[in-house]
Amino acid sequence: MAIVEMRTYRVKPGSIPEVVKRFGEALEKSGRNKVAPLGGFFHTEVGPLNRIIHCWPYESLAAREKLRAEAMKLSGWPPPIGEFIEEMESKIINLAPFSPALGDRGLGGLYEIRTYTMLPGALPTVTERWAERIEGRTKLSPLAFCGSTELGGLNQWIHVWAYKDAAERFRIRAEAQAIGAWPPATRGQFVRQENMFVIPAAFSPLH
Repeated sequence: MAIVEMRTYRVKPGSIPEVVKRFGEALEKSGRNKVAPLGGFFHTEVGPLNRIIHCWPYESLAAREKLRAEAMKLSGWPPPIGEFIEEMESKIINLAPFSPALGDRGLGGLYEIRTYTMLPGALPTVTERWAERIEGRTKLSPLAFCGSTELGGLNQWIHVWAYKDAAERFRIRAEAQAIGAWPPATRGQFVRQENMFVIPAAFSPLH
C-alpha cells in the first residue's frame, strides 16, 4: 500500500446519523469492499463539525483510478447521501516509510487527525526527524497512519493517532512531552497546524 485517499464531506447539520447509516448499508450491500477495501470511516466530534471522513488505501494512483471506475459500476454505489452533502474534498496521501498500513485494527474509540502545513521543500527533513522519534512515541499510543499530501492541499503532513478517549489523549501527550519522547525537532518546518477529534463508525476497519 503506497497511498491513501482521504475524502472529507461536509454534510448538513443534524444529518450525520443518517449519512453514516446509509454509507454503511451501501458499503455492505454493494460489495464495494470486494473491489477495494475501506481503510477507515469517521465523523468529526471536535474541530470542523458536520464532517464525515473516509479513507481508502490503494497501491498507486493508477490502481485508484482503475478500482474507483470498477466501483462506480456497482449496483448501490456510491451511497445515496447526495441530498446531505454540501462540500466535498479529496486528498491523496503518500504514506511515510514508517506508517502502519490501514486495515482492521481496534485501536481506540477516539482518533485525532492532525494536519500540519509544511514549508515548501521541508518533507525530507520532517520525515527523517519523525523516523528518529516515532518508535518511542508509538510505545505510548498507536499511530493509525501518517504521510504527506501528493494531491489536494499540498505540503501537508497528516498524522492520525488513536486513543481510548479524550482523557487518555491529554494524559499521553503530556507524558510524551515530559519524558522527551515527543515532539520531533520539526516545529520550524511547519507554518500551520490543525487538529480534530473524530469518532469511528461501527463499520470502520479502524475502530
